Amino acid sequence: MSNDDQYGGGSGHAEVGGTGQTRTRLPDSPSDPYGAPRRTSRSSRGLITVVGVVVLLIAAIAFANQSQDSPQDPPSDKPPAADATAPTGTAPVTGKAAGIPRGFAHDEQGAQSAAANYAVALGSDAMFNKNTRHALVDGIYAPQAAAALKGPQDAAYSPAFLARLGLDANGAPPQGSTFVTRTVPIGTRVEGYTPTSAKIAVWYTGMIGMSGEKSTDPVRTTWKTWTFELSWVADDWKVVDDTQQDGPAPVPGDVPVSTSDDMSKAIKEFGGFTYAR
Repeated sequence: MSNDDQYGGGSGHAEVGGTGQTRTRLPDSPSDPYGAPRRTSRSSRGLITVVGVVVLLIAAIAFANQSQDSPQDPPSDKPPAADATAPTGTAPVTGKAAGIPRGFAHDEQGAQSAAANYAVALGSDAMFNKNTRHALVDGIYAPQAAAALKGPQDAAYSPAFLARLGLDANGAPPQGSTFVTRTVPIGTRVEGYTPTSAKIAVWYTGMIGMSGEKSTDPVRTTWKTWTFELSWVADDWKVVDDTQQDGPAPVPGDVPVSTSDDMSKAIKEFGGFTYAR
């Protein structure tokens, strides 16, 4: 993980852990970097409205026909089948070290849970302080990988690099500002699995930037896929290598950009998850 990862290249922590370029739309109002709402054409809104009405109409007709023509099924004691898109997983692990869940199950699901939680940890602001970064790396990577990673990371997260992000040498933001960096997993995919190793891809969205009236780096979102190569070490899954790529990314929604005060308040009030799957 290097400072190039944070704003551009390589594996590890990058724009909340990724690579690629980011286009930031500057707001129209100079008073707040988050205050300008996104513009959408009226024709797009009209098309969305028409499509929505048609979909609702078709659904209503189908429901009416079913109610009139189909006999009612007798009550069943069986629980309803799980939705195909519903989250899956057993109870979360109970162990934790350096704030990172540990003791993942020795199976495919455990590997997926480990990868998702490691993405969350490596996308946090703890990566911008040397002591907490070392603790995360020791808890997430296999010993040999961790030892090889710390030196290059320390050089990458240099005081000069942190200053470009608006942070001091310890990774702290200036008074009155909030540094935002979070990774939010959307889903996981098993690309390979054996009892001793696994390759898990984590699709995630993330946020990174500085929230504050004087910020020149507004908080923005990113969509990435973070692929972890894991090894079963000392009764747990550990990372031996990881890579990232852009996307898949959805079409941006028609949601007005929040003010810096609202963004800072939300980051403080909505805590991140300690268990991602």
